[in-house]
Amino acid sequence: MNQAAPRSSSKPAAPTRTSAGLPAPARYWAAGALLCSICVSVLDANIANIALPTISRELNVAEADSIWIVNGYTISVMATLLPLSAVAERVGFKFMFRLGLALFTIATVLCALSGNLQSLVAARMLQGLGASSMMCLFGGLVRHIYPPHKLAAGISINAMMVGVMSVVGPSLGAAILSVAPWQWIFGFTVPICLFAMYAAGYLPEASSGGKGRFDYLSAVLNIFTFAILLIGLDAVGRNPGRGLAMLAVAAACGIFLIRRSLPQTNPLVPVDLFRYPVFKYAVIVSALTFTAQMISMLALPFYYQHNLGIPLQKVGLLFGIWPVGSVVIASLSARLCGHFKASLLAGIGALLMAIGIISLISLPADISLWYYVGPMFIAGMGFGFFQTPNNRAMLMSTPLKRSGATGGVQATTRLFGQGIGAACVAISFHIDQIRGPMYVMGFASALVIMAVMINLFRYIKGLDTDAC
Repeated sequence: MNQAAPRSSSKPAAPTRTSAGLPAPARYWAAGALLCSICVSVLDANIANIALPTISRELNVAEADSIWIVNGYTISVMATLLPLSAVAERVGFKFMFRLGLALFTIATVLCALSGNLQSLVAARMLQGLGASSMMCLFGGLVRHIYPPHKLAAGISINAMMVGVMSVVGPSLGAAILSVAPWQWIFGFTVPICLFAMYAAGYLPEASSGGKGRFDYLSAVLNIFTFAILLIGLDAVGRNPGRGLAMLAVAAACGIFLIRRSLPQTNPLVPVDLFRYPVFKYAVIVSALTFTAQMISMLALPFYYQHNLGIPLQKVGLLFGIWPVGSVVIASLSARLCGHFKASLLAGIGALLMAIGIISLISLPADISLWYYVGPMFIAGMGFGFFQTPNNRAMLMSTPLKRSGATGGVQATTRLFGQGIGAACVAISFHIDQIRGPMYVMGFASALVIMAVMINLFRYIKGLDTDAC
């Protein structure tokens, strides 16, 4: 257990900025390992969604029970990200990454070989544990792989991969199911995992920043907090009383966990990092935008099909526009990062995203489909433009020795926002199946406008240490 440290009201010292990075060509191999692991972990988080009806039919289980194929993975990742970040700071990033990748690969094979729901859910939870072991390191490793002048580009590429895989997953799953059995939605990633395992040999031997005994009680409390939170969010729409009771339990566990972590020097739940204003505000706006993004990804298909009567095939084409916008803007965002404040660039990105979302829900129903292409492109472009400066500010605002914990918070924030967004969509459908998508999209636009205002506040108050 970490020893308590005296609290201080003084401003924390400026953190160590970055490492020197890896020389080429080792940097290219290490970056390849990182990108491949991002690809498979994000894909497997959502690619199974499209296959649930097929899997439930072939395994002869109820569709409601098949939801645990997705929930098992998500809960496993969310509940273990922060504890595994603390473990990584003690055992080293490279060892932790390769261990997680090996576990993920084995679990992926087990998913493809599963013959019943119980074994598949168990394999998915094991797969989530492996994904969590890698995902908690994404933010920290990028600081050790790229030299300072290439760091913005590295963060931009990672953010682009996360965004593209999040959107492409369901479409790719549908394409695989059209030509192969459902087992291949898991099996096709195995070669990517094997390549990543080889390339991971070039990862840097990042120094361990963790000291003291591992806080097992905090780890258990963290697991309970996030597991009960996600299960409770899923239950709110179907059984409000039960769902709200579980959310209350999760809140109580979380409060106790935070109070336990506050006096610790290197706490498992890194509340100490929130002393840095840049980090704190970057986490808040990241959660807001990822919540809005997930709401858009889940609510818009229903809005387009049920409210506007757009055929499914055309809806799929529309959703391909969002990642295109993110990819197109990624390199410009990375270049501008060296010249302008993170709060200014992130604020512009959030504003573009807000304009796109508001335009989508403001267009009349009796116009050509092509009018929806522009707002989708603008929303995706804004989301992509926002990610690089905000992620760079988040990662660079903390000490290098705490980069593991920083990366864990970054990944947890993204998944937390997406989980809240999914719950908001589910609740809106229970309130009104016809107008629910409109309501929740309005909420999404309000969240992004809030992100714009927070970034404006950061810019006016000068809460950026330098050009992002």
